[in-house]
Amino acid sequence: MNIRRFLFAALLLSGGFVATPAGAAVPTSPIAAVWVEPAQGYGFLDTVVKGAAHSVDVSMYEINDPGIEGALASAAQRGVTVQVLIDSDYERSRNAPAVSYLLAHHVHVTWAPSGQIFHAKYVIIDNRRAYIGTGNFVAGDYSGTRDFWVEDTTSRDVAAMVSTFTGDVAGNGAGAVASGGLVWSPGSAPALEALFASAHHTLLIENEEMYSYGIEDALVAAAHRGVNVTVVMTSDSRYYSDLHSLTAAGVHVRLMNSGQTYIHAKVICADCVGTRGTAFVGSINYSTSSLNYNRELGVITTSPAVIAAVSTTVLADAAAGTTFH
Repeated sequence: MNIRRFLFAALLLSGGFVATPAGAAVPTSPIAAVWVEPAQGYGFLDTVVKGAAHSVDVSMYEINDPGIEGALASAAQRGVTVQVLIDSDYERSRNAPAVSYLLAHHVHVTWAPSGQIFHAKYVIIDNRRAYIGTGNFVAGDYSGTRDFWVEDTTSRDVAAMVSTFTGDVAGNGAGAVASGGLVWSPGSAPALEALFASAHHTLLIENEEMYSYGIEDALVAAAHRGVNVTVVMTSDSRYYSDLHSLTAAGVHVRLMNSGQTYIHAKVICADCVGTRGTAFVGSINYSTSSLNYNRELGVITTSPAVIAAVSTTVLADAAAGTTFH
């Protein structure tokens, strides 16, 4: 086979790369499906858990959802190996009722090691497909919160997630396993900043927080080189100083108020037009803790369905918000 065709075929199988203006490569992964919340709900996850044949692995920051708890318990009771890794550093008291229920129903629950926030949100089914999200399993939040979930069926990505999950459950301090477009924290800032640097024309961003000089500098640099940068958040005075710095550099900031859909999503869309562009979906907030210390997970992709869903949603939220000056 011609070497150029071979390399192209390899990229199609393993994901691909997006080049930044400086020539750096941003790895990507193909994504099989995407869900936008609150419109689509979390029933799809209940369904996939109920359909598991051999194993279910869950890493979650907070659980308070009788639906998913019941699905996990039901899977365990019919012989599926169900493992849940759950944050103990910030959310131990809130997670305690779900942990008690799951343990009583033969689910293997591990409290994440203390001293590190486990904020990643993902589910692995039968070591064959994985679901990566921005939202917690808190039923009371579903109806009013903007979140996204994606399905990754790339075997290398799933294997990397299984290996990382196994190490985290064991508490052996092993680092996360890289694969394709997977973006892990600690250490996620370079990948996200490279994605910002890849934009030639537009950047669409939703995030819950804005308190990272590195991220802010990357957004300012994009605006200064002529990229149209739009940031959508829920209004929170804690971030006003940082947002003023962004707007002074030409970034367009749109804020949702407390009566609108709460922006909990952590998504990026670079040069997205229709179904073309590059998107990130994951759990990573723009804070020092989230980028450099927490366990977090997201994925970068050029999959058309994700591009369309993220860009359409962020643009609609931007239109519904008000301009921050």
